[in-house]
Amino acid sequence: MPRHHINLHLVSDATGETLIAVSRAVVAQYEGVCSQEHVYPMARSVAQIDKAIAAIEAAPGMVLFTLVDLELAHRLTEACARLGAPCLSVLAPIINLFESYIGVAATPRPGAQHTLNADYFRRIDALNFTMMHDDGQHSETYEAADVVLMGVSRTSKTPTSIYLANRGVKTANLPFVPNTPLPKSLETLRNPLVVGLLASPERIVHIRQNRLASLNGDPGSPYVDQRAVADEVAQSRKLFADRGWPTIDVTRRSIEETAAAIIDLHKLHKMKFISAT
Repeated sequence: MPRHHINLHLVSDATGETLIAVSRAVVAQYEGVCSQEHVYPMARSVAQIDKAIAAIEAAPGMVLFTLVDLELAHRLTEACARLGAPCLSVLAPIINLFESYIGVAATPRPGAQHTLNADYFRRIDALNFTMMHDDGQHSETYEAADVVLMGVSRTSKTPTSIYLANRGVKTANLPFVPNTPLPKSLETLRNPLVVGLLASPERIVHIRQNRLASLNGDPGSPYVDQRAVADEVAQSRKLFADRGWPTIDVTRRSIEETAAAIIDLHKLHKMKFISAT
């Protein structure tokens, strides 16, 4: 199928993360469509909006924006109408829905979601904890974690941990290594939820082969032997079952999907923990 390339202009008075996430979610629904993103973050002045307008004129395409300043938004939409560029405020329909339901008008505050509040510092604290407890480090303080992830090498433990930390979840992770004793702290954990990550041997071998190639490693290493990897996965699966730890198969899951499943499991775990205390 031939690929259809489009220019996608994303104009934001903050970081642009919302626009990027929304636009990529939509583009993913169209097979064969490839977007060239042009991002204009922190656009909070007429000069910055005019710079974005000039870029839109030079590379025509669709325009999505999140601008809470009505004058700047009007300036952009008028220019897009003149240029014949489809233009949409991503926040406007949602703000209108909130206003009709709550009965109170919104107070325009560019970048308000990035305020340095308690939630922000909670996420920074979670990220610091997670980085310190990566790959089996500082297992003696696992009790302070919200979640502990375990799995054989290349089951996406570290990137999943970091994603969870950005959601404010303190996450530790450690590798499952056959015939290696587990940290003693795992025997007495009360607060954290321990989750086992699983993947098909084929996927793990593929990822490990790419890893070895990047390091100029030995392609004949047991690290990438199909039977050895299958045995690792089987042993980890048995351990998780014996301990009663919930498992997630990450073979066909994105990091985001895995993290969402873990957050749901953690909510249930917290409810059970609270009811038991």
